[in-house]
Amino acid sequence: MDQTKLRIAIQKSGRLYEDSVQLLKECGIDLRNVKDRLKTESDNFPLEVFFLRDDDIPQYVEDGVADIGIVGENVLLEKNKQAAVVEKLGFGKCRLSVAIPRAMEYEGVASLQGKRIATSYPFLVNKWLNENLVQAEIHEISGSVEIAPGIGLADVVADLVSSGSTLFMNGLKEVESILQSQSVLIKNNGLGKEQEQLLERLLFRIRAVKKAKRNKYVLMNAPNDKLKAIISLLPGMRSPTVLPLAEEGWSSVHSVLSEDRFWDIIEELKAAGAEGILVVPIEKMVN
Repeated sequence: MDQTKLRIAIQKSGRLYEDSVQLLKECGIDLRNVKDRLKTESDNFPLEVFFLRDDDIPQYVEDGVADIGIVGENVLLEKNKQAAVVEKLGFGKCRLSVAIPRAMEYEGVASLQGKRIATSYPFLVNKWLNENLVQAEIHEISGSVEIAPGIGLADVVADLVSSGSTLFMNGLKEVESILQSQSVLIKNNGLGKEQEQLLERLLFRIRAVKKAKRNKYVLMNAPNDKLKAIISLLPGMRSPTVLPLAEEGWSSVHSVLSEDRFWDIIEELKAAGAEGILVVPIEKMVN
């Protein structure tokens, strides 16, 4: 009898492909040769991987052809498919924004009334316009949206933005953010018990990898008469590890710091008397 496998759909090329494959590898999942493949399997985890166009992933997951998928929130919401988000993955961050020619005056959303808007996301843009009681003419195009005003196809654009450099090079400026997006793990709403169990195993690994990336392992030397003050600054998982050094009157303090306040806490530790602070990346972090 064949072993039950979890089927995952990921982007076959584009901005999420490499990060998706890297995430699986960081979860300890070995994949057979993935170059120019439409499907592959893992040798050490019951996982089958489908490489698909990003626009098709929500449909495949909704239909149950794939059990789970990694896709941008923007694509999932634009396709409006019935698939549940089970985890935000933290990579592929971008925003769907309205951009206008730099010379054009803008006085809020009402300025878009009657304008022609070029976009690859007609569903999301139309929904946003309706919420703001604005009527505009949407021109759906599949690529190079930012050139539309320059060739007379549209007055403004609604497109994905990361750094904004592409907009700038095409004489546009960002004026409204419609949606903040990142990669998400989605699942079919009718997963069987065995697939759900495999998904939980995969999620356990993904969360350990994500948590490790948000934290750093920190080691420092501390004079014993300042230990109490230094330890009070460390919001570790529980309490820091303190080990005596060969030099009398000194200890080595080990802890984990979140990147959210990392630099602030490092500065406070130095001010409190900590020396020789060593920061080490964490590969996995399991509670």
